[in-house]
Amino acid sequence: MTVSTGPTKRGPGARTEEDSLQPARSALVATTVAALAALATPALAQTPKAAVQGVTDTELRDAIERAVGEAKSTPQTRFEARRRARDAAEDAIAALRTQGYYAYEVQPDVIDRDEDGGGEPPRAVLIIKPGPRFRFAGAGVEWVGAEPLPEVIISAEQAMAIRRGAAGKAADVLAAEGRIVAAIQKRGYADAEPGVREVIVDHADHTVRPTFRIVAGERVMMDGVTVEPAGRTGPAWVVSLAPWKPGDVYNPEQVAELERRLLDTGVYDSVSVTLRPADKADAEGRRPVLVALADRPMRTLELSAGYSTSEGAGLDVRRTRYNQLGRADTVTYTLRLAELEQRFEARLTLPHWRRPQQTLTMVAGLYDEQTDAYDAMGFLATGDVTRRFGKTSFVTAGLALDASRSAEKTQINNATIRGAERDILTGSVLGAVSLDRSDDPLDPTRGWRIEARAEPTVAVGDLQALYFKVQAQGSAYFSLDEDSRTILATRLKLGSVFGATLADVAAPRRFYAGGGGSVRGYAWQAIGPRLADNTPQGGLSVFEASFEGRYRLTGRWGVVVFIDAGAIGTDAYPQGDDFSVGAGLGVRYDLGFGPIRADIAVPLDKREGDADFQIYISIGQAF
Repeated sequence: MTVSTGPTKRGPGARTEEDSLQPARSALVATTVAALAALATPALAQTPKAAVQGVTDTELRDAIERAVGEAKSTPQTRFEARRRARDAAEDAIAALRTQGYYAYEVQPDVIDRDEDGGGEPPRAVLIIKPGPRFRFAGAGVEWVGAEPLPEVIISAEQAMAIRRGAAGKAADVLAAEGRIVAAIQKRGYADAEPGVREVIVDHADHTVRPTFRIVAGERVMMDGVTVEPAGRTGPAWVVSLAPWKPGDVYNPEQVAELERRLLDTGVYDSVSVTLRPADKADAEGRRPVLVALADRPMRTLELSAGYSTSEGAGLDVRRTRYNQLGRADTVTYTLRLAELEQRFEARLTLPHWRRPQQTLTMVAGLYDEQTDAYDAMGFLATGDVTRRFGKTSFVTAGLALDASRSAEKTQINNATIRGAERDILTGSVLGAVSLDRSDDPLDPTRGWRIEARAEPTVAVGDLQALYFKVQAQGSAYFSLDEDSRTILATRLKLGSVFGATLADVAAPRRFYAGGGGSVRGYAWQAIGPRLADNTPQGGLSVFEASFEGRYRLTGRWGVVVFIDAGAIGTDAYPQGDDFSVGAGLGVRYDLGFGPIRADIAVPLDKREGDADFQIYISIGQAF
């Protein structure tokens, strides 16, 4: 049987003020909290706090049920069910107003258990008559105090964007008010704020007429930047990053841009950029902008390791020092100890060098490589400037100088010998572009990436050559379901050397394929032409393609299947018989910041000297 637990709650009278919109905030909060809770907690046996009856519109019913929310258990007594019904009624009313229903009737009820005691426990029920949906019949703006400039008034009215005849949702009224204030602030009125709005809800013609009362205040001019506390950062450098000049009209987007520029350097734990209050204005009425910086620890030490059956084990030690020069600089010392390579490198990075969004990077290092194809040791120095456009678009130009002593294996009368050592000085000019539209640097699920580079190169010494080396790589990621549990990832790489024969290009500067970041299933450098003893020869062109299916089993664990293909050609373009294909599967474990991967792959066109399988362990996806 049904037992009424309280009076029917009806909509407000013909004229309401702020009280008609206040519950809308509660509805928005309740809906948001309910949605976040559903995402953040595991699936449990939960039940609605109250069943909703009488609502036929699916969208409205869903909004009410989200606002009402769920309970972890069913009520065991009529008293508990009655309390839930009354609480749920308030949430339902707020949801109705949020959706533009003001002539509602909401009756909280309880469905009792059967009289013999053998039925279900009592349940909270809401019997709802939404009534007609109210529509906007116009909206206006009234200025409290001095009016802003005429063009600002026009911008505010355009930002309101309430369309006559649209559903009179309370949420749309709140959003319109926020847009009005934001539009005014963007045009120099930093202290603009909403006053007490008036909203007429007319039950005679089912219309809503909001009037926004806005306090614009005075138009603000910005002064310079004050850094407190400066910490290890030079205030003059921070001032140089400001996208405005003293005397410019206040623009909150410019203030936010300065904050982004400082955060992008990566040397601060936190950055705050705020306009000082009106009482801090100078004699000309200009107000300074306060920058507060919290430095990250000055020194960090990082260790990382990797392993593959083809390349062996490797250990990287990285020591980083931040902001030594007082301009958000980073100095990194890297030591790599691996079976195929030993390297020590020092790197200096100067963000916002000479202009914002431009980074100077200088590198100097020593290296020693012992690969199947060649041995090389030498000194490398590079310098490049990277210009950023947008968040993840980069253009780079640079110079590199490499002084090396190398020896490659050669074949004489069916015998492979180590060739003579050659001292070579190589100089190159770099031009590169990189676009990243993926959603995560280590574990992308959507979007794409593309990068291309061109290197005019000259070599002198025991080898003299002039050639042009180009390469490009792109990858794309497709989510096959809404929660990104299943991902299809693809990759394509092309490269070529023009203007030289294979003998003109030193072995360390040729193209190679095979290995964990290339074509899995093959040893490092194993794809392409080989000498009689299977020593890789390298080539003047490269082609690689990868297809990978990724499936997330749980919050942490995932599996992948993949197929990789690649080719190395001795001419400017690979030929059909140069191709090799590998396939395999792997597991992923999410570390929080990115996955650790373990892959096993087999060569599908195994040649003499190829292992039956290869194993790869590293951090991050393969591409």
